[in-house]
Amino acid sequence: MPGLEDLYREIILDHYKSPRNRGSLEPPAVRAEGHNPLCGDEIEVFITVEDDKVSDIKISGQGCSISQSSASMMSAAIKGKPIADVRALISRFKHMMSIEEGEVPDTSAPLGDLEALQGVVKFPVRIKCAILSWNTLAEALDIAGE
Repeated sequence: MPGLEDLYREIILDHYKSPRNRGSLEPPAVRAEGHNPLCGDEIEVFITVEDDKVSDIKISGQGCSISQSSASMMSAAIKGKPIADVRALISRFKHMMSIEEGEVPDTSAPLGDLEALQGVVKFPVRIKCAILSWNTLAEALDIAGE
């Protein structure tokens, strides 16, 4: 469907050109780093967890349009959400990217604009670019003990 692909491309470019939640957070925020040595993508995820929710998130780093727009879209999708919902969204996104085959994702976690990244699966070498920030977020949650 060409119209839908154009819309998805626009969403990805918008997040790349105008990233959401860019920057860093001071401690006691948790910081996690992700790196994709195959293409040089680098991501830093800073989260503050309060009352079992991601009360704030900031993203920094550099890389290709897929990694940077995925990080921006992720940060917008999870800010203010309960940890359980964030973990469900991580699982659902990774399943969409065919990373967690065999597992049934929690479909109650709506993807929204994240569906724009679904086309990445046509380019297997770019999947790691799309999931870098998600793996880094999962690591940050683990560090936070959530």
